[in-house]
Amino acid sequence: MTPTLTLQCLTKTYAGQPALSDVSLTVAAGERVALLGHNGAGKSTMMKIILGLIPHDSGSLQVTGAAAGSPEARRNVAYLPENAAFHPALTGLEQIRHYLSLRGEAPSLAMALLERVGLGHAARRRIGTYSKGMRQRVGLAQTLIGKPRLLVLDEPTSGLDPVSRRDFYALLDGLASEGASILLSSHALTEVEARTDRIIILSGGVLVAEGALADLRRKADLPVSFQITPKPGFETDLAAALPQATPLSGYLSLSCRQDEKLPLMARITALADKIADFDVQPPSLEDIYSHFSKRAGQ
Repeated sequence: MTPTLTLQCLTKTYAGQPALSDVSLTVAAGERVALLGHNGAGKSTMMKIILGLIPHDSGSLQVTGAAAGSPEARRNVAYLPENAAFHPALTGLEQIRHYLSLRGEAPSLAMALLERVGLGHAARRRIGTYSKGMRQRVGLAQTLIGKPRLLVLDEPTSGLDPVSRRDFYALLDGLASEGASILLSSHALTEVEARTDRIIILSGGVLVAEGALADLRRKADLPVSFQITPKPGFETDLAAALPQATPLSGYLSLSCRQDEKLPLMARITALADKIADFDVQPPSLEDIYSHFSKRAGQ
């Protein structure tokens, strides 16, 4: 199957300064991809090129099999900026009906779209009375018009409360299951860690790492941490059996390399009669992101 998005050796400079350097990647149908990077890493430039808002200098780019910015690509791509702005005097229903008309869609579909993003109860209220999170939902309803094949989302959960964020990702899961591809930029690493299929890390305009979270953990080869809680009276025994552990308040802490994880777990489970509980803490996405960003800087 042809990828929804394909970038080959994409390069973009501003006044001689590289914003993107030889970036290559693909996004498959139904795939949820997180785009991570510090401010100035090239995320916004990449999104603008994908949307056809600015040209690239060299390399190639195809969006749903067409040139970025072409009528075919625009029909199949939807975009949600970090700060969505709408006319404050219009109701949510009026705004979405307007956008449906612009896209040649039936305005009668507006209420269903608003209900899908959890705004059915406020559809007839003026947008000027909406919270930032509610305005973000209006923007998401707009992106669903025309059943786009690629959604480009820039900090889409900005301003949403925890419950709304959970509902938002549940909606993305549903769209992906229907075949829509999702390219999502976010600084909320704990969110995307569990709700995306693949992660792309940019640093200084260079793609420094990509893959599923498990793949990135293996590539980064960062330590795995263990927290072991002894049963009462066995603190000394466990400290002697695990001399590399650090005694802390109520538990022992130790870490190991990735290739040492299974042997160490075997040693710990052999002491099960002296252990009340233990936790394994693999490197988080934040740890992995910091690792690859720092390595790129060096």
